[in-house]
Amino acid sequence: MAIVNTVTGPRETTELGQTLMHEHLFVLTPEINRDFPEISWRGDKADRMAQTVEKLKAAKERGIDTIVDLTVLGMDRYIPNIQRVLSEVNMNVIVATGIYTYDHLPHFFELHAPAKPGDRDILTEIFVSDITKGIGDSGAKAAILKCCTDKAGVTPNIDRILRAVARAHRETGVPISTHSDPNLENGLDQQRVFASEGVDLTRVVIGHSGDTSNLDYLRRVMDQGSTIGCDRFGLYRENFITMNQRIDTIVQLCAEGYADRIVLSHDSICHLDWMPEAAPNAMPDWVLTHVSDKILPALLAKGVTPAQVEQLMVSNPARMFAQQGSY
Repeated sequence: MAIVNTVTGPRETTELGQTLMHEHLFVLTPEINRDFPEISWRGDKADRMAQTVEKLKAAKERGIDTIVDLTVLGMDRYIPNIQRVLSEVNMNVIVATGIYTYDHLPHFFELHAPAKPGDRDILTEIFVSDITKGIGDSGAKAAILKCCTDKAGVTPNIDRILRAVARAHRETGVPISTHSDPNLENGLDQQRVFASEGVDLTRVVIGHSGDTSNLDYLRRVMDQGSTIGCDRFGLYRENFITMNQRIDTIVQLCAEGYADRIVLSHDSICHLDWMPEAAPNAMPDWVLTHVSDKILPALLAKGVTPAQVEQLMVSNPARMFAQQGSY
């Protein structure tokens, strides 16, 4: 049996159940959180933690068994906060390593760049440590790698990060999940870099692919082996495609036989200090229960079969974590 590390300990991948593949419990600004916690937490941290517990319980009541939390360096990843809420909720949370940036790298990483080609990158060193030794002194090990390519494209810094992630993946065997901009088709750029590093593209989720209804692009990504993340359900805002467009795209792809290469999620954040509270509150569907309450029933109503829903929510996530071993 394949085993995956979660915050509360190892689990067999067959036990993950319904899984949301791209979520965040807490996303904070490190210096603000450290020095001005009352601003970062918008008052009492205990209240925000309690609200997060209730959000997880609501998802659990809908049948969600596992959440993949893709909070990494640059987003104030702090595992003890997750451990605190999981003491009150019976749910699996899988955490990530990697770095969240569209181009800029902190001076620490800029000035610790490899001295010559072939030298081991400190980024790879950190990612591998999170996976094999654990994150800080939390005792929890990362079980997935996260990286980003956005409107800036594959800049020199992003190329370096993609290659560091690819090398950490090949050394540890844990899957890769990305942030991409499908309207620029840069999931293909990510695949190109990964493939040049020898990555098996079946072990990669190209995230945020559900932000487009461009079926030709999505087919090209999946035909190279990768899974697409239709993972921003509920994040409906100006210049984003609608819920119905997202649903119709999945319906069509399932009808064409691609149900084995799609995962669902929201990219929701239980507590976020990056923007005024009114911003996420203006998107009431951007919560951990939206896929369960509205998206799955809509998919079934439009002809997606129960077996295909099982693939989207259970089999495909389990497969991503069951493909293991360095190579």
